[in-house]
Amino acid sequence: MKLKSNSTSRHCRAPLTGAASLSRPIASRPTDTLEHIGNSLVQHGPLNKRAYLMHLAPQDEPDIVPRLEQLAREHGYTKIFAKVQETMAPRFTRSGFSTEAFVPGMFNGREGGAFLGRYFADWRKRPEDPQMLADVLETAHAKAATLSRPRLPRDAAIVRMTPDQTEHMAALYAAVFDSYPFPIFDPDYLRRSMATNVRYYGVLVHGRPVALASAEMDFTLAAAEMTDFATLPEYRGRKLAGALLEHMGRKMQQAGLCTLYTIARAASFGMNITFARAGYVFGGTLPNNTHIAGDLESMHVWYLSLRPEETT
Repeated sequence: MKLKSNSTSRHCRAPLTGAASLSRPIASRPTDTLEHIGNSLVQHGPLNKRAYLMHLAPQDEPDIVPRLEQLAREHGYTKIFAKVQETMAPRFTRSGFSTEAFVPGMFNGREGGAFLGRYFADWRKRPEDPQMLADVLETAHAKAATLSRPRLPRDAAIVRMTPDQTEHMAALYAAVFDSYPFPIFDPDYLRRSMATNVRYYGVLVHGRPVALASAEMDFTLAAAEMTDFATLPEYRGRKLAGALLEHMGRKMQQAGLCTLYTIARAASFGMNITFARAGYVFGGTLPNNTHIAGDLESMHVWYLSLRPEETT
């Protein structure tokens, strides 16, 4: 989960405004930390055993790679993961990074975004079960042709979540995930992220959330990451994630954003099918990238362009 600043994109218009199932206790969960290297934002720590360059400030480009390498070696991390502008990617690839995924138009609808990885352990370069991940993709692409608009169950509604609901949100996330790369089990963290540029949406039944997701809006990029999807076990199979994704997509378009993307669990048939059915395009695979649901998992990148057709 990223805490980003708000500003207006030059190319896409965006405003500056930015129950029993939950009885499982919200235990203290390990998470990695966010810090700045220069003006660039990095997440790192022992949970994911990686350094993740989330935002590269242009002025830091000349020396960011050796600083990330030093950070990784000091802490014994086995991966550096970086999300950067297409034009800045060569500096990384010359230093041994590989392009693992690509999102066209990720930066202001004009410049592509590269997802890059460098490894300090051979095992981390290779997904544990590549055939299963291929099967997930094949199934997702096949299911994409069977478009059907998600429908909410009776007595359900999609709403934007508010700070006074964060205790219930944290409890739902704790009921669904054994681990997560960001501290979504902490109501204070959820409230802090709401106060910046992260919008959480939930499916409520009788006023209680049964499914959640978020849109992490970056107005400097005119893009948003669609993430933090979670559905209580007894409500799975009802396409609630698809309903949330459709709703959030409309809201992001209204906000003037150009590009939506996600980093989804590569082994999840449900989530990959959800994005494929919503018209998202597969952008690549990030091997052994994220510690989620109790283990280190590979992730698939999907993206969707919201940019209107330009006229001459």
